[in-house]
Amino acid sequence: MTLLDILNRISSSRHRPLQSIAGRPKRLRYAALVLCLGAAAPAQAQIYSWRDANGNLVLSNKRPATSEPVASYAVPKAQGVRVTRSAASERARIYDDLIYEHSQTQRVRPDLVRAVMQVESGFNPYARSPKGAMGLMQLMPSTARQYGVRNAFNPAENVRAGVAYLRELLDRYQGNEELALAAYNAGPGAVDKHGQTVPPYRETRSYVAQIGKMAGRTTKTGEKAIYKVVEITADGREVTKYTDRAPR
Repeated sequence: MTLLDILNRISSSRHRPLQSIAGRPKRLRYAALVLCLGAAAPAQAQIYSWRDANGNLVLSNKRPATSEPVASYAVPKAQGVRVTRSAASERARIYDDLIYEHSQTQRVRPDLVRAVMQVESGFNPYARSPKGAMGLMQLMPSTARQYGVRNAFNPAENVRAGVAYLRELLDRYQGNEELALAAYNAGPGAVDKHGQTVPPYRETRSYVAQIGKMAGRTTKTGEKAIYKVVEITADGREVTKYTDRAPR
């Protein structure tokens, strides 16, 4: 019996059979999947399944410490299990050169651009939103036309336009990153309608807060805060250092 057979048996009473692990229905969420990963040769395994306190399906090779009945299945040929993990940091490095190039050209903090890209698309150059936003920086069709983008799914064109649009919004709001980000998410019209403040939309406020946290500390003008620290050495010399961390 394979892992797929087990999942199909568990879900058969409620759901249609699972065609593949990668394409499993969203209705099933796995809180944990702990299996013995064998070497080259297949290994015997006993798999236990149960539901946790949140109703999530749990599969494990270890019997849970509970007095409740637990279903178990023998898996005679369990060579290994492939699990997913976040690859955002790996994908991000691919676009570092583009981020740096256009950040320098437009005088926008690279950390800000990188955070916007991560939240907007997860560094997926082919991302498309239900509203029609496209690519790494999730350009709307009107924004893509404004900046002469011919292919919004081309990373070089998309990042160039996205960073230029961020610069335009920063200029519009006198360098205020929160307002620029709110306008990037909800549109400048929404920001202006609410007296040039972050609109009271849950999505927009969450967006601004999330990117602000990821991009680091900034001043009111949107520039990264840099502190000058003067240290006195044992022999009385002054040593000047610069840091983005607030001194104690």
